[in-house]
Amino acid sequence: MAKVPDLFEELKNCYSENEEYSSEIDHLSLNQKSFYDASYDPLHKDCMDKFTSLSTNEAPKTSQITFKESVVVVAGNGKVLKKRRLSFSQVITDDDLEDVAKDAEEEIIQPRLAAPSSQSNMKYIFKNVIKQRCILNDTLHQSIIRDTSGPYLMAAALHDLDQAVKFDMGMYTSNDDSKLPVTLRISKTRLFLSAQKEDEPVLLKEMPETPKVIKDDTNLLFFLESHGTKNYFESVTYPTLFIATKQEHPVHMARGQPSITDFEILENQP
Repeated sequence: MAKVPDLFEELKNCYSENEEYSSEIDHLSLNQKSFYDASYDPLHKDCMDKFTSLSTNEAPKTSQITFKESVVVVAGNGKVLKKRRLSFSQVITDDDLEDVAKDAEEEIIQPRLAAPSSQSNMKYIFKNVIKQRCILNDTLHQSIIRDTSGPYLMAAALHDLDQAVKFDMGMYTSNDDSKLPVTLRISKTRLFLSAQKEDEPVLLKEMPETPKVIKDDTNLLFFLESHGTKNYFESVTYPTLFIATKQEHPVHMARGQPSITDFEILENQP
C-alpha cells in the first residue's frame, strides 16, 4: 500500500507539537481511500479553534492505527482543550474523529491552577506610625465621618472638622520596596479599616493592638500611593480596588468613577 504521510505530518504540527511521537508512526497501516480522499482545508492555517470535517461520498470505512497516540483539540493559542487516548491497533472511523471534537463526554484537559502569588505568602512587618490624627477629604471636600447605623463610615461636607474621623496611619515593610503598605486606625481606638469586595462597605475591625506582623489578615492593609495632594489607598487583598466615597453611600471599595478614590490628607488635626 502506498505510504501517504502528509496528513499525519499536519496533525503532528497542528495538534501535538509538544507530544513525543512513537517511532512506529513511520509504519502506519490504514485504508487510503476512506481516510485520505477526504476534502479538508490546509490544517496548518485553519485547524486552530475549529474542527475540519473529514467526509467522503461513500459510507465511512474503518482505518487501522498501529501506534499509541492521542487525538486532541486545541485552542487558537495552541493550548490543548480536549484529548482522547488511542490504543495500539485501535480501529476508528472518520466519524470517530469528528466525535472527538463534538463529544462532551471527552476528557477535558483542565488548565493547571496558577501557583499562589508571592503576595499571598508575603509577610508585612510593622515599622512605625507615619501620620497621626489625619483627616481624609475627597475631591468634593467631603470628610469621612462615623455612620451611626453600623460599623461603617460615610463622607459628608462639614463646617466643623471636629466631627470628622481622625486616623493614625501605620507603615509596614515587606520584600516589595516599590509599594508602601499602611493601616488606617481611628485615633484613640482599636478600630482598623478593613477592605471588603467591590462596592461593599469598608468595615471597622477591632483589634486588641496594632498588629506587629500581618500575613493572613491583609484586609487591614492598603498600598498608599501619592501624586501631589492626591492620595490613593489600594487594597492589598483586592488589588485594583480602592477606598472610595460616593454621595449617599458608605465608604466602600471601588475601581474608580463614579466613586471618588483620591483623598487629600490633613495631618495633625486637634
